[in-house]
Amino acid sequence: MSNNTLARRGLMLVLSSPSGAGKTTISRALLEGDDNLELSVSATTRPPREGEQDGVHYHFISEPRFQELVDNDGLLEWATVFKNSYGTPRATIEGALAAGQDVLFDIDWQGTQQLRQKMPQDLVSVFVLPPSLAALESRLKSRQTMTGETDDQVAYRLSKAPGEVSHWAEYDFIIVNSNIEESVGQVRAILAAERLRRERWQGLDQIVSDIRSIES
Repeated sequence: MSNNTLARRGLMLVLSSPSGAGKTTISRALLEGDDNLELSVSATTRPPREGEQDGVHYHFISEPRFQELVDNDGLLEWATVFKNSYGTPRATIEGALAAGQDVLFDIDWQGTQQLRQKMPQDLVSVFVLPPSLAALESRLKSRQTMTGETDDQVAYRLSKAPGEVSHWAEYDFIIVNSNIEESVGQVRAILAAERLRRERWQGLDQIVSDIRSIES
């Protein structure tokens, strides 16, 4: 009997990094090549921007509804940024995991801590490090033309890096992103191994019991 005939519980794959280290690029590559991996869609109280679709980019909800979810433990993680709140709906993620779907999270260390508190058995956390401070600064500056960020904005992102990197030891796996293709391959290897973790599979006891039945 192959693993394809067994039911597997999905997992939550978290990628975190300082801005510019490459986690967004890695995330896109993972999603493009894996039908069983989907990106977590957050709920937010901020209004939609031009081109954003409800349920695709975010779940756009009112502030009272967001507070209701917080009060009733309906969010796995949440935070307020510049007067707008963002969070991960618990029911959506629990439904996906129960159906065997893996979910990718692009969140910071604070969100990762909240996920670990709520659903530690389902969490696989990966921290992406740049190979050096100089490399991080170079990457942030090189993408300025694409993002349209000012020098002050780049400097602000760089100033946040030490605090973000200080939490690297809280993660299950560390990727030093010197080469994007190698880094994507490494995260794919982590995902493949974690999908085979014994605790995620249903029906293994029956297989073992059948095989051991010849002892009697």
